[in-house]
Amino acid sequence: MLKRFFKASLSALVVVAATAGTAHAAGTFCSSGKTVHFAGITWESGAFATEVLRQILEKGYGCSTDVVPGSTAATETALASNDVQVWAEQWTGRSEITSKAVAAGKVKLVGDTLPGGTKEGWFVPEYVIKGDASRNIKASAPGLVSVTDLPKYKSLFADDEEPEKGRFLNCPTGWDCERVNTRLLKVLGLDASYTNFHPGTGAALDASIESAYQRGKPLVFYYWGPAALMAKYKFVELKMPPYNDACWKTLRDESSTQQCASSYMVSHVTVGVSTPFSEAEPQAMALFSKVSFPMDFLNNTILEMSSKKLDGSAMATTFLRTHPEMWKAWVPADVAAKVQAKLGS
Repeated sequence: MLKRFFKASLSALVVVAATAGTAHAAGTFCSSGKTVHFAGITWESGAFATEVLRQILEKGYGCSTDVVPGSTAATETALASNDVQVWAEQWTGRSEITSKAVAAGKVKLVGDTLPGGTKEGWFVPEYVIKGDASRNIKASAPGLVSVTDLPKYKSLFADDEEPEKGRFLNCPTGWDCERVNTRLLKVLGLDASYTNFHPGTGAALDASIESAYQRGKPLVFYYWGPAALMAKYKFVELKMPPYNDACWKTLRDESSTQQCASSYMVSHVTVGVSTPFSEAEPQAMALFSKVSFPMDFLNNTILEMSSKKLDGSAMATTFLRTHPEMWKAWVPADVAAKVQAKLGS
């Protein structure tokens, strides 16, 4: 009797364990055939990273994936509600939506995909400070080191419409960096000697920088990395007051009436993942934790995308075919073999 009881109990445990295992599998994404939704990121580095992760998940792990278009705010909100599972290029400290979602346990930020973090600041072409003998350009501002030096050089960067002032080339209106730069001009006392010029679009900003550079003209402007122009041209970043977290917050706060100066915050670049997906797919999380693109490599990748007019998908395929030494370190050998086999076909 006792023997039959233990046997029956053991059978019941096996049934319970099997049922639990089935229930857990049904809650996963890739193994149950659920589609993994990626946020549709429009800028080049984000589009590239998105497609690299998508292709590895599809080819190596058998996942079904797609891309959900929408504004940054809309897709970050969707990530928090698990309507989107992956946001491939999250700049830490830049999104209130994501910060609140992380604090609430709805989103996890994984990895460090850009070692050293992002670069943002005010720049001039290198030839302005050092000259360029190959183009017969003499240094026009060899003493220019810091943003505090700019009033001395306002005539060098003269605005076409207000020649008594220099021109600072800002971001397009509406961009977060445009608001920060506008406040910095005021806080640094530069609004008295420089106009705050806004190009209409990001493409117009790039076109203005390229035009000036190709003509060897002086220009002072905001820019960032990773970006194509960082690989194409030589820029020098002007020194700013040290980074100060409290001041940085005032520069970004729409309601702040008392700003103070700070360098741009260096953001870490991570993969944003909805918590349900992170708990269901530990293999994907292991992949995301290892992804890494050095800044110079990413700048040159974006430049190639721009010059050859390649979208993120085409560039990701090229990357996977030509740089196995990079991505194979992110995945187990059997997964790498599957990706390689499907790339071959």
